[in-house]
Amino acid sequence: MPETAVPDRIQRLQQAAQARHEQTMRRAEAALNTLARRGGPVTVRGVADAARVSRSWIYQQPWLLAEIGRLRQPRPGKPTAVPASQQATIGSLRQQLQTYREEITRLRAEIASLHEQLARQLGATRTAAITSRIENVVDMSTTPRS
Repeated sequence: MPETAVPDRIQRLQQAAQARHEQTMRRAEAALNTLARRGGPVTVRGVADAARVSRSWIYQQPWLLAEIGRLRQPRPGKPTAVPASQQATIGSLRQQLQTYREEITRLRAEIASLHEQLARQLGATRTAAITSRIENVVDMSTTPRS
């Protein structure tokens, strides 16, 4: 085997890895541009999902990570996503939270009641089965054998 064959294989592997990296970078850039154009939130997860790459790969790309960070900053003059008149107040959020807590308490009580009913039913079923077996044994012992 000639000595130049090994370096050629290594060089081809390096070229393939570089081409794969460049293709992945193009997908990530295209995903970033698409998310930015749509005006929605630009996040590492969003870019990773859209580009079909891992989040850890994005964190290893300083330029891409910096661009995501830049696009996440609010732009001056750009209105917030929800108008102030439609934003929830602290009082309304507290009321919702209280309502949810009451619902959770009610559901927990209902679950406890259902567990109790189930336990009673299972106990009754087991008692009936044991009683039936005992009656069968008693019948067998009192019945004369031929």
